[in-house]
Amino acid sequence: MSDATPTLDQDSLLIERELAQLDRLAKMLDSRFRLPGTTIRFGFDSIIGLVPGIGDTLMAAPSAWIIWRGHKMGLGKRHLARMIANTGIDYVIGSVPVIGDIFDVGFKANLRNLSILREELGTRKRGQSRMHDKKSRA
Repeated sequence: MSDATPTLDQDSLLIERELAQLDRLAKMLDSRFRLPGTTIRFGFDSIIGLVPGIGDTLMAAPSAWIIWRGHKMGLGKRHLARMIANTGIDYVIGSVPVIGDIFDVGFKANLRNLSILREELGTRKRGQSRMHDKKSRA
């Protein structure tokens, strides 16, 4: 008789896979390339953001995807609000010609958002693991 309810280990594996995919996306957007001779990294968000008028708007879609996936993983409202704020700041300031493009290289909203997501899910996972350990001992 098989149980259709995923176990903690199965949930953890699915979440890790999802985080790995989102991590690849965030790195492509924010730090895929390195400026030769420096430690400065930038991604497609900075490059496509150079296109006046539509670049930053186009790059808002993958950023929104990361936020949406965080929502689907059960991220709390406070953490989602922080992620939305990061993306909003990136969009508004990034829309300013030249200054916004320089800001995009340094701010890296998608990597910030992924960090929030990983931190919160890691905290939740540690809490669930402790609860599971207590139940096992009982």
